[in-house]
Formats: sequence, C-alpha cells, structure tokens
Amino acid sequence: MNIKAVNNDPATRHESFTELLEQIASNSAAVVHDEIELVKQGIREKMRAVRSGVLTIATGAAVGFAAFLSLCAAMIIGLTSYMAPVMAALVTGAALAFFGVVVALIGFKQLKQSILKT
Repeated sequence: MNIKAVNNDPATRHESFTELLEQIASNSAAVVHDEIELVKQGIREKMRAVRSGVLTIATGAAVGFAAFLSLCAAMIIGLTSYMAPVMAALVTGAALAFFGVVVALIGFKQLKQSILKT
C-alpha cells in the first residue's frame, strides 16, 4: 500500500506539528492584515463623513457671515434717519465690538475652567 496515497486523503491525512504551526502563523498573519485593512477602511469612511460635515459647516458659516454683514448695513442705514451716517456706523461698530468682547471673555472663562479641570 502506498503511504503517500493514503496521506493525500483528507479524512486520514496527518500533518506534522511544524506544518500545523506554519499554517496557524500564516493564517494569523492574514487575519491581522485583514483586520488592519478593515480599520483603515473604517477610518477612511469616517474621514469622508467628517470632511463633508466640515465643508457644510464652512458653507453655512460663510452664508451666515454674509447675512450678518447685510444686517449690519441695514442697521447703519436705519440709524442714519436719527443721526449722521458716520455716527451710525460708529455706534453699530461699537455695539458689535462690545458684544464680541463679551462673548470672547465668556469663551476664555469656559476654556480656563476646562483646562483647570483636566
């Protein structure tokens, strides 16, 4: 009886311990490689979603800024009925500067508190 013919039969095939270890190492490396590729793909998908969100936010901010400038111009034009145009522009600028400083100080205070908690 031919031993090699018997060993090729999957039901009676006996592999050496080193061959099994080689297969395990090869399969483990393939699994790790596949997992790394899966993580990379997940990161790519999240980056696409984040990029899309950031572009949408930037577009909204640009449109909002244009609307804000239009409202400032309307406020200046409206105030010219009560005062000189230069004074209307100065009053509007001063009010917006005051509002900006207050918001910046609130943000600075919140940032300082969050840094101290860390």
